[in-house]
Amino acid sequence: MDPMSLLASPAIQTQPAKVGRALGRLIGVSLGPGDPGLITRAAWAQLQRTDAVWTYPARSTKTPSYAFDIVQRAGLAPPAQHQTLLFPMTHDGDKLARAWMRAAETVLPWLLAGQDVLFLVEGDASTYATFGHLARTVQALDARIDVPVIAGVNAFTAACAARGMPLAEQDDTIAIVPAAYGVSAVDRLLTDFDTLVLMKVKPLMDDLIDWLTLRELLPHTQFIERVGAPDERSVNGVDLPALRGTKVSYLSLMIVKNPHRIRGERIKGCLKKTSPAPLPAVDGNGLSAEQETAE
Repeated sequence: MDPMSLLASPAIQTQPAKVGRALGRLIGVSLGPGDPGLITRAAWAQLQRTDAVWTYPARSTKTPSYAFDIVQRAGLAPPAQHQTLLFPMTHDGDKLARAWMRAAETVLPWLLAGQDVLFLVEGDASTYATFGHLARTVQALDARIDVPVIAGVNAFTAACAARGMPLAEQDDTIAIVPAAYGVSAVDRLLTDFDTLVLMKVKPLMDDLIDWLTLRELLPHTQFIERVGAPDERSVNGVDLPALRGTKVSYLSLMIVKNPHRIRGERIKGCLKKTSPAPLPAVDGNGLSAEQETAE
C-alpha cells in the first residue's frame, strides 16, 4: 500500500497552523554509524538546542533505539520533549505505510505549532534510512513543511577509514547494494565494479561466505558489525567461514574488493571498455553452472 493512499481516510485530518506562527521543520539529523566522535558539527549544534523535539526510530517497544543510544553515549541529555517512533522490520507494504503514517501524525502537531522536530538517524539520513519515508509522508499531510537533512558519516566509509583501506582510488567503480537481493544479483556486479559494499548481510551470511569462497574473494573481504559502537566486531575474509551458522547483527556489512575485474582502456578522459569474458553464472545457492553439472 502506498502510504499516501491513507490520506483519504476520514480519520486522518490535518490541523491548520495558527495564524502568524511559522511552521516547524522536520530535520533529519545524521549521527554517523555509532562512534559519537563522528557526529558532525552541524548535527551537534542541532542537538544542543532546547527548543526542538527529539524523535528517533526503533523497531519495536522492546528494542532500544540505536540512534538514541549514540547521543546518550555522546553525553547528551534529551530535551523535555522526545519521542520514540516505531518502524517495524518488515517487507509488508501495508504495515510499513501504516507505521510511516502513525509517525507522521505524531510529529505533525509539533510542526504545526511552530516547533522544529529533529529525527535522529544513525549513519547518514539519505542512505538506506527511514527519514526519507517519514519526510515524504509528512509533506503529503502538509506540503508546507520543510524537511532539511544534515549529512552524516556512512558506516562503510567509517569502516574503511578505521582499517586504513581506501574505499575507491582513481577510476575504481563502487556498488552499494543491500545483500537481500541475493547472491545471484551480487555476482553479476563483479564484471563492472571494483568494490562491492554489501549492506544488511545478516540473512545471507552463509550464502555469501560460499559465494566469496567460490569467487576466491575471501582474502579481499572485510566483515564489520556495528561500526563505531563499543561492541564493534571486524572479521577478515579468510576467517569468515568460522561465522557459518552463527547470528550476526542487523547492523552488519561486507566490503569486497574485486581484484579480478578487467578494466577498460582510457581514451580522452573516458574509459573505453572491452567486455571481459562473462563469469559463470551463480545460482541462489552460490553454485556456478559448472559446479552443478559436475555434481
